[in-house]
Amino acid sequence: MKNVLVINNPNAGRKKAAKYKKLVIQFLLRKNCSFKTIEISKLTSTDFEDFDTVFAIGGDGTVNKVIPYIVNTDKVLGIIPCGTANLLAAKLNIPTNPKKALEIIDHSVIKNVDVLKVQDKYSVLRLGLGYDSDIICKTPQSLKNKFGYFAYFLAGILFALRLKQKSYTIFFNDKKLSILATCIIVANAGNMYRNWVSISNNCNLQDGKFEVFILKVKNPITFFIEFLGIIFNYKNSNSKAMYFQTNELLIKNEFSTGHIDGEKQKFKDDIKINIVPKSVKVFVN
Repeated sequence: MKNVLVINNPNAGRKKAAKYKKLVIQFLLRKNCSFKTIEISKLTSTDFEDFDTVFAIGGDGTVNKVIPYIVNTDKVLGIIPCGTANLLAAKLNIPTNPKKALEIIDHSVIKNVDVLKVQDKYSVLRLGLGYDSDIICKTPQSLKNKFGYFAYFLAGILFALRLKQKSYTIFFNDKKLSILATCIIVANAGNMYRNWVSISNNCNLQDGKFEVFILKVKNPITFFIEFLGIIFNYKNSNSKAMYFQTNELLIKNEFSTGHIDGEKQKFKDDIKINIVPKSVKVFVN
């Protein structure tokens, strides 16, 4: 860690990122590192060539914006969690306390993790369509500012009362699946609500696969029963839900709104997803 690029999202974590940035600068000065700080809006005009390490101060959306610049390179990502969810940090056991997050970076333990490629975009967490997308994309910012990550839980209850099915055709592992579903989640990391719940049985950031969860139910009561099964780690494919692993997936699509790592996306073409194995280096606990 000699030349460090510090990327700051000033709007992340109820605007705590400015305070965290000061702690990061103090850390780098103590380490006698050469560094440059930029805001997330300056990513496209920044040359990453001179940096061996990149710090991302923000949430999962911030990390996701950084990934395209470091994927399949030797640059190492240091995460300073400062967002609403911080799911990747939770998956990697990186604490939300910025001083403790910097201690992890100081220990210099590095893991090579998989990422998803969705069309021409990268994802470290998941792609969501249907119910999952509604929660992420339609939860008001005012609610997130007031309640933090708990706002997604409140929105999840509300949207579960008005589930809508959509017809999907999916290709994977030389199979074709035609299905009515209220939710599709394609997960590199399946943890939700920090690490309290996971929609996957086997999500591993280093196994070269991703997990697919398809929820079929429309009735809210049946949905909540299925959700209890997820909470208590009872995840088996049945008439209500499907779980499977693959490294490549194609969802036939005319027009869908979804999310990639919490960022709203409008998909106009077929959605092609594949894994890019062990393609990002990250400081981990």
